Amino acid sequence: MQTVFEAAGGDGFFLSLAGAWHVRVLADEVVGHAFSHGFHPEHTRRLAAYWAEALGGPTTYSDSYGDETSVVRMHSGNGPHEDMDRRAIACFDQALTDVGLTDADPLHKALHDYFAWATTTTMSRYQRSADDVPFGLAIRQWSWDGPVSRTGPSS
Repeated sequence: MQTVFEAAGGDGFFLSLAGAWHVRVLADEVVGHAFSHGFHPEHTRRLAAYWAEALGGPTTYSDSYGDETSVVRMHSGNGPHEDMDRRAIACFDQALTDVGLTDADPLHKALHDYFAWATTTTMSRYQRSADDVPFGLAIRQWSWDGPVSRTGPSS
């Protein structure tokens, strides 16, 4: 079976998607606040590599930029932010449309489900402090059926 990464068309697709999402969140008055302190000049490229790796692509993010611990720490210690999460997911859905996916496309659903899951679980788990994030976390893999456990897809 083809991975989500392969079905999307590879690295170029994820770079386009990350670019579209980044434009949308910077324009959003709530989500844009998360970037008001600045962001890495390679944010879009790093984000694309992270998504690609999580969705069955090469390990570029882990090999070049860091592990899951570093990503989760960047998103931790900010208290609850459900409205921001909802808006970030809405921006992602709009970005999917921007790159040519329709709601009817199974790839759209898989990508939406992944982003919504990552936003509301992984990236929101440590609301109190980034110091609570354990060391050595690996990027969680996602398939057409959801998060992948060490023994295979889980529901």
